[in-house]
Amino acid sequence: MNFRKGFKTESPGFQMAPMIDIVFLLLIFFMVASIYAQWESKIGINVPTADSGVDASRTPGEIIINLDKDGNIYINSMSFTPEKLQDLLNQIAETFKGHPVIIRADKETDYEDVITIIDICRKVDIWNISFATLSSGNSPH
Repeated sequence: MNFRKGFKTESPGFQMAPMIDIVFLLLIFFMVASIYAQWESKIGINVPTADSGVDASRTPGEIIINLDKDGNIYINSMSFTPEKLQDLLNQIAETFKGHPVIIRADKETDYEDVITIIDICRKVDIWNISFATLSSGNSPH
């Protein structure tokens, strides 16, 4: 028996409310992601300038190691000792082979402190290392 005589089934059409929700969530996501990207370089490190320095595109998941002029190591505004850094990089290297690392060292940092970071990367089998510089026309952060 048909109890729905005269009942028309129409397609719901395009719903605007869920689309607005999705756009709003994407907007929040990109705003938060941009804030975290700025926090990585807000320690007050003045990187050296280089004539060949260019603005490289960011690789998803790259590790930015900040090294201030006193030799203190920071990742995402958290302080690390060389031992803790080696443990962290070892875990990352075991999980993600060829993971990129960017070293942002202050221009007044001792050479020995930079070599310590490079040596830690080498011990845990990370070879994809870059150094952050500014082009000669840019002013330091």
